[in-house]
Amino acid sequence: MHKDSVDDEILRILRDDSRESFVDIGKKLKLSESAVRRRVKNLTDAQIIKKFTIEIGEQNSTKAIVLISVESSMDTSKVSARLTKLDGVKTVYEITGQYDIAVIISSPNITEINLAIDALRKVPGVSDTNTVIILREVT
Repeated sequence: MHKDSVDDEILRILRDDSRESFVDIGKKLKLSESAVRRRVKNLTDAQIIKKFTIEIGEQNSTKAIVLISVESSMDTSKVSARLTKLDGVKTVYEITGQYDIAVIISSPNITEINLAIDALRKVPGVSDTNTVIILREVT
């Protein structure tokens, strides 16, 4: 599939608000609802759009970043896949540098953060962790 600037603009609109209707997107881009629908279907079929989701406000939650070293004998992608299934894990990044994986954890309180970190450390292949608690998000 060849993606063009209109597709990029549709992606930007949906990234800002995935509930935006095809009719409203069409009005913004001077396209028909059916043209927007067809483009979104093509983007989905080509797996440029993998899923539609929501982001829940977490103003009263505690967040942490956990940097993880993976044993050299383990496949980092397999460890990452296991981490995504743990309670409290919001995002998993495979990274370069001193650590192999960065994980964002979010839970209602520090006790649950600790439980999530304990579970994370028990995942086969995790050899070392370094955790930082996020004090506040600056936007």
